[in-house]
Amino acid sequence: MQTVQKLPSSLEGLKKPVEQLYYRGDLSLLEMPLISIVGTRKPNSYTKDMTYTLSKKLSQAGYVIVSGAAMGVDAIAHQGAFPRTIAVMANSLDIYYPAVNRSLIEKLSKSSLILSEYSPTTKATRYSFVHRNRIVVALGQILIITQADLESGSLRSFEYAKAMGKEVYVLSHRIGESRGTQMLVESGEAKLITDLNRFLEEIGAVQEKSEIAEEDFLSTPKPLKEALKHFGPKLYEMELEGIVEIKDLKVRRL
Repeated sequence: MQTVQKLPSSLEGLKKPVEQLYYRGDLSLLEMPLISIVGTRKPNSYTKDMTYTLSKKLSQAGYVIVSGAAMGVDAIAHQGAFPRTIAVMANSLDIYYPAVNRSLIEKLSKSSLILSEYSPTTKATRYSFVHRNRIVVALGQILIITQADLESGSLRSFEYAKAMGKEVYVLSHRIGESRGTQMLVESGEAKLITDLNRFLEEIGAVQEKSEIAEEDFLSTPKPLKEALKHFGPKLYEMELEGIVEIKDLKVRRL
């Protein structure tokens, strides 16, 4: 277990600050484009299939999936995106909780990344799950809730995303199912995913617009690590297209 020396910029300014962040695994995953996925601990068969497929498609498209290593949707999201996934724990990293996910958490700690703000021997509490969720949401560019009832803790994650100004997406469900996410759609506070391929095209377009809006970022040369954090894998595509030059661990716009 090691301590992250420099916190991701996305964790700065949180109402409850992250004082320290412990990790095991591949810390470079934090420098990639991140998307948060959360949901119920008791997903139906449709949600299980769609969460796994969506996570896998996103990871194949170059995104890293962030979730909370809980039973249900969290675990499925990690499995679908493996090894491009990050688990944020509600306890210290020397404790495997929930026990049913022990083998998954061990796997993530070796080939992916697990994070915690809690020092050794700290057990999960009712409040640590809520605090964990703020980190899960803060790390992602957007939040996807694949299933949640009206009393689901995932709706607290929505509140975090709303306060942070992040877009929230949910899966389409049958009438009477996942009433929490359906409520978000009805109130206009979440966007509906009805086609996975179209959704992937949509967030790809959003990413391109973001890059155009941030054109000034490379008005002066930037360290390669900082540029990767900003653009993710797209940076190397930009190099091949002759948009930028990468030389001596520096990136400049051509």
